[in-house]
Amino acid sequence: MISYISTRGGGSPQSFTDVLLKGLAPDGGLYIPDEWPQLSTEDLRGLSGVPYADVAYKVIAPFVGSDIETPVLKRILSEVYQGGFSHAAVAPLVQIAPNVWMMELFHGPTLAFKDYALQLLGRLFDHVLEQRNERVTIVGATSGDTGSAAIEACKGCKNIDIFILHPEGCTSEVQRRQMTTIDAPNVHNIALKGNFDDCQNMVKSMFGDETFRNDINMSAVNSINWARIMAQIVYYVTAAVALGSPSRKVSFAVPTGNFGNVYAAYAARQMGLPMKRLVIGSNRNDILTRFFETGSMKTGSVEPSLSPSMDIQISSNFERYLCDLLGRDTKNIALLMKSLKEKGAFTLNTDVMQRARDEFDAFRCTDEQTKGLMKACYAETGYILDPHTAVGLNAGMQVREDPTIPLVALGCAHPSKFPDAVEAAIGVRPELPPHLADLYERTEHLTSLPNDLKKVQDFIKQNIK
Repeated sequence: MISYISTRGGGSPQSFTDVLLKGLAPDGGLYIPDEWPQLSTEDLRGLSGVPYADVAYKVIAPFVGSDIETPVLKRILSEVYQGGFSHAAVAPLVQIAPNVWMMELFHGPTLAFKDYALQLLGRLFDHVLEQRNERVTIVGATSGDTGSAAIEACKGCKNIDIFILHPEGCTSEVQRRQMTTIDAPNVHNIALKGNFDDCQNMVKSMFGDETFRNDINMSAVNSINWARIMAQIVYYVTAAVALGSPSRKVSFAVPTGNFGNVYAAYAARQMGLPMKRLVIGSNRNDILTRFFETGSMKTGSVEPSLSPSMDIQISSNFERYLCDLLGRDTKNIALLMKSLKEKGAFTLNTDVMQRARDEFDAFRCTDEQTKGLMKACYAETGYILDPHTAVGLNAGMQVREDPTIPLVALGCAHPSKFPDAVEAAIGVRPELPPHLADLYERTEHLTSLPNDLKKVQDFIKQNIK
């Protein structure tokens, strides 16, 4: 049975439900499985034509183990993926060029790929907390999409208080309103005066404050929570199988900020899913592309871009990949993370970097390139890309050396979430789907707070139930 360990080596192995509720490890590390379950060739062939919820069970069950009974897990997965998404295929593939496919991950309630994990996470939290007769306080940071998806998933959960920090003035208006127009007694939006990295660092600081963490029974829904990664593995499997896996390899292009989504693709490959190329797309905040070019992870200033969800300089989930890359040398990981926090940088040697480059390609995309690709795609196909999706597609098209290999670009958000960027690129303003048509008329609920840890902690303590 799989157990979970910290990337930094602290503490004892944990069960799935313990990791679900804790989120971040007490030593500041991220939880990873102590081994990768395997999907055999026969397993993958057997998933052809299978409903999404059933593929999800096949992928997820080994990670959950005996912590949740099989009938209960199957029921939860069925409720999430058969009832909560607007497309019958859940994560459909749309062909946009010869052997180039868009995997549309915006058919959930908040129109972003985060729904695919967070709708499940909310149900899992509610079930486990009910079984344990416990209550948790979820504290999360968002650069745009995680917050709305988390709030949507948790707004009706009677055992959860949720506080989401977003960088004030740094999300699209649609992204902000999707969070702040939810009127529920357990939902609290904090507009932090700072950037996303400030929000993320504050959440990590709160996790590192053991007294505060225990006082509020703190948990996380950011992609630092292992269950988020686990759920995102599923759509890589469904896409690859639909395009002929395991008989042929597939390449994936992923727009990447916090490294969670592309790490889920890496996890799928570790489980046995055949992949040709795994391509990272960065915007002007290109810390990941610079890392793969130079071998140095070095933070810089965050610059606003057309793809705000990727305006990040600290990619939290990269620590999970780094742990595998360095042979699970947790002491070394702890030292590297300390260096990144204190000095803003660390560097890996040539041999290690060669292994990393064998597993990932990485390319940056300027705002002008983003707009150019959005315009070209619309002119040639009529398909409207959101700016994040365009960044990923741009990266994927850089490695099209073998046209017989299918390329799947991840459509991470509905274009209506970024109407200004889309209109600037193609001259057409995308409309919100019917269930969000009145979003601009809804009343907002948020509290603006300074980038001050104590003031944010005090606010949370004053507002938990």
